Order: sequence, then C-alpha cells, then structure tokens
Amino acid sequence: MTLAERRPAALPTPTRDLQQGLKDIREYGLAIVPDLLTGDTLKRAREALYRAAESDRARTRETRFGLDYAHDTTNQRVWNVLSRDPVFEDLAFHATAVGYVRALLGWPALLGNISANITGPGGGEMVLHADQIFAPEPWPAEPQGMNVAWCLDDFTEANGATRFVAGSHKLNRAPRAEDAGAATMAMEAPAGSAVVFESRVWHKTGINTTAAEHRAGVFAWYTRPIYRTQENWFLSLKPEVRQFATEEMLVLLGYKTQGFGLVNGASPA
Repeated sequence: MTLAERRPAALPTPTRDLQQGLKDIREYGLAIVPDLLTGDTLKRAREALYRAAESDRARTRETRFGLDYAHDTTNQRVWNVLSRDPVFEDLAFHATAVGYVRALLGWPALLGNISANITGPGGGEMVLHADQIFAPEPWPAEPQGMNVAWCLDDFTEANGATRFVAGSHKLNRAPRAEDAGAATMAMEAPAGSAVVFESRVWHKTGINTTAAEHRAGVFAWYTRPIYRTQENWFLSLKPEVRQFATEEMLVLLGYKTQGFGLVNGASPA
C-alpha cells in the first residue's frame, strides 16, 4: 500500500476519551486532547517557558535542535524544562499523559526528555522526520516511543503548528529523501490542548508566516524502558524533583527500575 493510500484526508477530531484517542493513534498516528491545561496552570506554564527562553538568550545559552534547517534561526529549543520550573512536573506526569503512556507503551516506561520548541516569525520549518530514528530499521510492529505535545499558545497553520503526514506510521519506517515533499497537515489546536503522537508518524514544525507571533509547545517524550533516556536525569535533574517524586514519577525518571539500571543488583529507589 502506498503512502497516498494510507493517508487520511484530515486529522482526527479532538477527544477527551482515552479509547477514542487510542483508535485515532492507530488510524492517524496521533490524537488531539482538548482543554487539559486551563486557567492558572496554563498561564504559569506559558510564563515559565518564555521566562526560561529569555534567560537562555540573555546568557547566550540559546540552543537549537539538530533537525532544524541550518539556514533558519527562528526556532529556539529549551531543554530539560523539568529543572526550570515546578509547573512542568504537572505536564510531564499529568494523569492523562501517563494514561496514554501506559496504554501505548506499557509499564514501566521512561520519560526520555521534556523540552520546548518556540517558533518565531518568519520561519521555523523543521526537517520531516519520525521520532523513532533511534531504533534501527526494520522497526518493530509497535511504537517504541511517544510524544505528548502541550500547546502553550494557540497552534495555527499561520504560526507554524506542527505538521503531520497522517497515517505514515503504518509504513513503519522513517521518511527518506524522496519523501521530503510528502503532503502534510497542520495540527491546529487551542492553547491548553495536548497532542499525543506515536514515534513512527512523520511530522515537522511548520513555517511561522506571521509578522510578530511566537508559538510555544512543550514536548514530553516517553519510551519503552529498554531505551536510554535522551536527557540524563541523574546529572541534570534538580534534586528536589527527585526528592519529592511519587512512585510513578520515580519509575518514569528511571530511579525505580526492574532488570535494567540497577545498583548492586537492586533498584536505586
């Protein structure tokens, strides 16, 4: 079956129902969950992220992502937001996010990273990719990881909303050079929404065509427990996050383990 035959005509309708969301992920590669962050939590998360981004710029610590185009400097990546402000714990360990992790990846699982992407006016497009490039092909029949993308601003086609090739996960491979021009659809969603997508679906940051609008998203990345985390939590995590972590958080951060990551044959927590 060709990519065109696998590609749905539109992205899924937002849903708060886990089972419908899982059906959407099987069909489209992604699910849209509305209204997960509201009121003060959304406001605090947005302010904390833009504050961290500004701090990085002021201290010349601003970083970019390896899949950004070299000529485009309009994206800013903020790494390890879990150590930047406690509000990001509310995202990384949100009950809905963990519910999808348990359903898609099983348990235990790992939080590989939680970082943010801020797309600025005039660019921002990313190379078309799948997040499962860490696994050699041929890929296993089930996804090895998943992302929960938290929309801290409205995601619109104009401001560079993430673009997906819906159904591409069914090809079970990464995009190749000849796939660079594959048709994509902008994942438009209001601030406070979360987009759950499995690691095989092809996607990229869209082009921000606005004159003065920024678009911020926080991406929590989870994998099955056999994979190394993208962020080395043992070196980079603020001590108080570990100190006050719940049992579930300790599992996702790799401190409470089974079979792997042991210390003298026992789980470190």
